[in-house]
Amino acid sequence: MLIRKALIEDLNNIMNIIANAINDMESKGIYQWDNTYPNEKIFSNDIFKNNLYLYVDKNIIHGIIVLNEHQEDEYESLKWKYISGNHLIVHRLCVDPKYQGKGVAKDLMKFAEKYAKENNYESIRLDAFSQNERACKLYENFGYNKVGIVTFRKGDFYCFEKRLIKYGS
Repeated sequence: MLIRKALIEDLNNIMNIIANAINDMESKGIYQWDNTYPNEKIFSNDIFKNNLYLYVDKNIIHGIIVLNEHQEDEYESLKWKYISGNHLIVHRLCVDPKYQGKGVAKDLMKFAEKYAKENNYESIRLDAFSQNERACKLYENFGYNKVGIVTFRKGDFYCFEKRLIKYGS
């Protein structure tokens, strides 16, 4: 298993994983993603900006995560606890349904936290669809605290944050 940056050649496989995830979520009554979001253009841009990471095992992509500093405008309305320093934002964490329940999402979140610490981020922020209980539980189990709710096109999303203890402190 390794986590590496995505390449443009990975895009078709990424889009297949997203299609599988959308079908899986919809079968569970979770209407979080669709053909509008996230789309191929968004992932191409993530790859171009070197923000998209892949969880790869035996040359098969099992999951993805996007890490950058982009915060949606809706985040400004929230009362974040950690406001000093830089904040790493997690976007579009997705595990191919074939590989769910095997720790892929946990490994991607561990990677995000290690990356954030190594790059001196004060905290990690993210949002999760309020109806996606599995995702919300993952973040809570990792020690993320709910800050508030923002509303995007598909409904309410819980916003979470976690302060990072920097190496050497």
